[in-house]
Amino acid sequence: MVKTGVSYSSLSAPDGSLPTPQEVARRAEQAGLDSLWASDHLATGAPFLESTVALAAAAAATSTLEVGFGVLQLALRRLSWAAKQIGSLHALAPGRLHLGVGLGGVPADEWQAAGVPVTERAGRTDAALRALPSLLAGRATELPDLPRTTVALAPAVPVPPVWIGGGSPAALRRAATLGDGWLPAAITPEGVAEGRERIRELSAAAGRSVSRVTVTVFAALDGHMGGLSQDALVDVLHGQFGFPRELADAVAVSGPPELIAERITAYASAGAEHVVVCPVGGSWEQQIELLGKARQLIS
Repeated sequence: MVKTGVSYSSLSAPDGSLPTPQEVARRAEQAGLDSLWASDHLATGAPFLESTVALAAAAAATSTLEVGFGVLQLALRRLSWAAKQIGSLHALAPGRLHLGVGLGGVPADEWQAAGVPVTERAGRTDAALRALPSLLAGRATELPDLPRTTVALAPAVPVPPVWIGGGSPAALRRAATLGDGWLPAAITPEGVAEGRERIRELSAAAGRSVSRVTVTVFAALDGHMGGLSQDALVDVLHGQFGFPRELADAVAVSGPPELIAERITAYASAGAEHVVVCPVGGSWEQQIELLGKARQLIS
């Protein structure tokens, strides 16, 4: 059965304050959800918890809930420290970590603050993904961002599932050659099926077999209770997230649990094994309660 998760980073209280990851994770686990995911940014202009800290808190507050980066911007960090954080989190929550990796957005101030040229983000990401398995395994590894520097990390841990974010041809190639699966957002079920088939072809050409998909969906779970309507949600995705209006209308979903469950099932039929819902608007407690009801409707 398809797994259902929630994005922590989009949740807020009516007054705009951030709920703690512990509160959200406990409520998500009690609601029957499978996972909690955190986005990764240095500076967005809004309150935003660092993703590793947020996921560590969520994992520590629960016993079965899976936690995932959606997605980690590896290129923003020194790889040695990123690998240490990932390995530590996986050691504390064995078998529960999903490592989503992507290039992230391109606001110049975030990359300048990290001291990383935005033009290097693709190359740094690919180099990091190639070195990461050896680093997590505890082997002495030359760091691609610090040439002629070698480090061995401990404790050694298995590599968590690596999900590659993005929908560009380059992202599909990255998923096929360096990932375990694909993590697109704002995509139709038809787009999932097409992208999955393309990744299968590319991975086969590279001597690999990659076909796993996790999808991120934007939803107003309380749209039937006075929350954002379909049109209002489309306006948000177009105005704040920059999605083309036609795409936003095709991928946004506003309505009761039955409608959300129907959309999740459609993604599952297209090949997704995990669907992460990014709630937009409304009280975070209510959003999780409604998503839990949708999860119960999925057979």
